[in-house]
Amino acid sequence: MTSSETQQSRTSILAAAGFSVDAATEWNDAAPGETTTFSSDRYAYSDFWLKSARLIARLPTTAHRNEPEHAAATVILETARRARTRFLNDHVEAIYDILTDRLSRRLRVQQLVAAAADVVPGLVPGPQEIAAEDGRLQRDRSGAEIDQGLFVSAVLANQRTGTHLCRAMLVPRSEAINLAGQFRRDGVVKLPGAVVRRQGPASIVTYVNQRFLNAEDDGTLDAMEICVDLALLDEDSEIVVLRGGQVDHPKYRGRRVFGAGINLTHLYHGRIPFIWYLQRDLGYVNKIYRGLAKADDTRCDEFGGGTIEKPWIAAVEGFAIGGHCQVLLVCDYVIAETDAYLMLPARKEGIIPGAANLRLPRFTGDRIARRAIALEQRIACNSPEGRLICDETVAAGTMDDAIERMVSGLSSSGTVSAVGNRRAFRIAQEPLDMFRSYMAVYAREQAYCHFSPALIRNLERYWNAQNRKP
Repeated sequence: MTSSETQQSRTSILAAAGFSVDAATEWNDAAPGETTTFSSDRYAYSDFWLKSARLIARLPTTAHRNEPEHAAATVILETARRARTRFLNDHVEAIYDILTDRLSRRLRVQQLVAAAADVVPGLVPGPQEIAAEDGRLQRDRSGAEIDQGLFVSAVLANQRTGTHLCRAMLVPRSEAINLAGQFRRDGVVKLPGAVVRRQGPASIVTYVNQRFLNAEDDGTLDAMEICVDLALLDEDSEIVVLRGGQVDHPKYRGRRVFGAGINLTHLYHGRIPFIWYLQRDLGYVNKIYRGLAKADDTRCDEFGGGTIEKPWIAAVEGFAIGGHCQVLLVCDYVIAETDAYLMLPARKEGIIPGAANLRLPRFTGDRIARRAIALEQRIACNSPEGRLICDETVAAGTMDDAIERMVSGLSSSGTVSAVGNRRAFRIAQEPLDMFRSYMAVYAREQAYCHFSPALIRNLERYWNAQNRKP
């Protein structure tokens, strides 16, 4: 199909949805061609994306569009996103340099996408567009956050900018630095969503979301990352234990469970923004695996050796589902109750299970990993498959003793070699550049999954989410 024929087809689709021929033609004419220089393209492309957004705003919300309106929205969005990808392929370094003053500033991923809306209007949704979606169910959200995924994907795909972003996400949070004195003095910091407590030579980081089986959501993520930071910064502990707190679900009341993964009820009700996924896996999960970057360190990979790291022990009671199973893959030692189990039900939920696709095959081999991810195979911790992930299984009710024994054993001769060995394993298995490349693909694909109609159907079919209170 020629360019002229493509424009005619787009005009016809827009006209069928009620747009005037003049409006459709004006939008078509604004579509930019091949990229030239950043200084000129930033205005031409911005103008086109803003025109596209205004057309979308004239349509009913996603859930209330008829077939011609859905077709028109698809044409507008896909055309704008093809232009966005072309623009980012050529100009992502220029944008990132403006945002970070040529890599002299470290912006967290959520700060990065917010600031990008000012540098090139229309490239990503601005604060007003994001705020306008507050209170909407996931099925009623516009999907504008997909453009955040495309932007972050391009940043991560570029080695220079992607490495800088990965390093920025490993820097301790300011909240943790401010609380470090309190933790050293009191030996405990309790936050809504997570708790960190010093116990002998170990810091214990605990997931706390009693009502939702310790599930992770937008109300727990910041607390979890701050507690991970505090545990790693603490000079009075050598090892970190990761554990789930007691829950109040009728079936498990008074028992500890490691965690139920992402909060599917909050996901259905639109309470988990897309950027949450990237904040989580570039943030606290990667900090467990790679340690903290020092504020003045220009390198925070295995070659620089400047990260603040400690061995991590995970204690699995009950179950580790979804994201909580993913976390086990970055811990150094996993103790599980004999009746505990693991699951990665992301396919049934309609999303990608974090970095499990990258990491799980190292533990189980490719075929078991594919069954676990593609067919949500339940893995008993005490099974042959489970023992490929869990180092030790213990009887229910004996976890405290098992943790104490393991902490004592690891700390008895110091942990310097343990830290050195984990770096040596990592450079052979998953160097920073491999992780960066994976996350570039993940950012794009998860963005589309997060706003897929299949996600809503799956949550209603398998989770009865429409009848659960957030």
